Amino acid sequence: MPFTLRNIKADLEDVGSRFDGAPGLEFRMATQALELEHSGLSYQRVPPGYRFPYGHTHRTQEEVYVVLRGSGRMKVDDEIVALQAWDAVRLPPGAWRGYEAGPEGLEILVIGAPNLGAAQRDDVTGQRDWWADE
Repeated sequence: MPFTLRNIKADLEDVGSRFDGAPGLEFRMATQALELEHSGLSYQRVPPGYRFPYGHTHRTQEEVYVVLRGSGRMKVDDEIVALQAWDAVRLPPGAWRGYEAGPEGLEILVIGAPNLGAAQRDDVTGQRDWWADE
């Protein structure tokens, strides 16, 4: 049976700087590198006290955010929830989402299904500064 092995930190490009965010924002997309057919996967490390600069929603994709380390908060539509290590948050298509790191930073895996392939831009709507200060 064929399989694919990649080291998320060593083998995948950090594209965090493409989001025009804070130094230390790390974003590694694993979907293509792992040859995923039915889902998507990314790793993100958000520096302490930093809010990811974009909120977004998906038309068809469901996402699960798994907190690996640290803490933070996530805004889902109009609700804000606290996050800690090993929390998992499922978000259905159509829900707006954004997140920020707590004082020790936030490391997350994001799993999405279905795999959006080359049409991923058609499925997502994003907005810079979607989560304004309360």
